Amino acid sequence: MKLDREEIEHIARLARLGLSEAETERFQSQLSDIMENFDILQEVDTTDILPTAHVIEMENVIRDDKVAPSLPQDEILANAPREENGFFRVRAVLE
Repeated sequence: MKLDREEIEHIARLARLGLSEAETERFQSQLSDIMENFDILQEVDTTDILPTAHVIEMENVIRDDKVAPSLPQDEILANAPREENGFFRVRAVLE
């Protein structure tokens, strides 16, 4: 599918892009090539292929959670720039 100049300008307007003449010509060529690749993919027979989210089987690679002792509060707060009543003290971010 060959895109014409008006289609490229329309796409640029939708994306809120201001394109120069050179950019318009370059994108016209590049986007036309991409659309031609999609046309080729449309020719592939997928009638016997089930829709899938992933083409390879997914498996959980995360380790099991194990209960472990945490660091002492004093040790953690020793590196805090500011501490108050056993908690990190930070600047207010909401007004």
